[in-house]
Amino acid sequence: MQPIVSIQSLSKVYDSGYQALCAVDLDIFEGEILALLGPNGAGKTTLISIICGIVSGSTGSVRVAGHDIVSEYRITRDLIGLVPQELTLGAFDTVWNTVNFSRGLFGKKPDVAYLEQLLKDLSLWDKRDSELRELSGGMKRRVLIAKALSHEPRILFLDEPTAGVDVELRQDMWKMVHRLNDSGVTIILTTHYIEEAEEIADRVGIINQGQLLLVDDKKNLMQKLGKKQLLIELRHSIGQIPPELAQYELETSADGAHLIYTYDTQGERTGITALLQDLHNAGLAMKDLKSSQTSLEEIFVSLVRAQ
Repeated sequence: MQPIVSIQSLSKVYDSGYQALCAVDLDIFEGEILALLGPNGAGKTTLISIICGIVSGSTGSVRVAGHDIVSEYRITRDLIGLVPQELTLGAFDTVWNTVNFSRGLFGKKPDVAYLEQLLKDLSLWDKRDSELRELSGGMKRRVLIAKALSHEPRILFLDEPTAGVDVELRQDMWKMVHRLNDSGVTIILTTHYIEEAEEIADRVGIINQGQLLLVDDKKNLMQKLGKKQLLIELRHSIGQIPPELAQYELETSADGAHLIYTYDTQGERTGITALLQDLHNAGLAMKDLKSSQTSLEEIFVSLVRAQ
């Protein structure tokens, strides 16, 4: 399958000497939701700014739907919508005029029905005649999304779209992202909110200090790098782990009432059956068992620390 966005050996070094990106290779496929996960300053915004034509790369190439973003920029920019992190809006124009003007900038014919439905989907229809200065921060964020979608792009970039917004708006935006994706729009989301990546992404890319550490299917990532833990609650606290259980490398809680067993979900055997039998043989009675999966946040933190 041909990628809709293909990035090869992309680097960016600013005039100050700061290297924001280092030889990034990435293919983004049509119809997917890709979350680029990384801390502030990791290079996420620089990466999408280059793809969208706002910033020039130092080396490497980017193609969108087979077109080079430099030599064929008119074509590629028509295919892309960008919702920037900053609230970059005027003050005295109305919501309707702002969105309608944005559509016209891309040379699109007027389409009142499309823009009306777009504003309704974003809960902006009732605010269509309001001046932008009258809107709340959350409503302004919705206007930015409407502007990005006004020319009906095939690819939508969301740069930290829920930064500083309330929980209700965040949930609404996730629903909107899924609706757009269902209609065929490819979505690239940059975020440092782990729960966003877990909530909506098909694949997750982890970027730090300008380097793309890995990109993988979200489920595969958690299977490869995640581990499960079995929390064993004992009927009676223990002072130390019996020697015959040493092979399991168990951890104990501070009060000695719980044992923690960590195992690889990809191993041929988890060792749980043998562990439970050996617990019984050691005279330890269990009160309860609970299992937990390593979270994407823990995976992210471990990868960044290892860099």
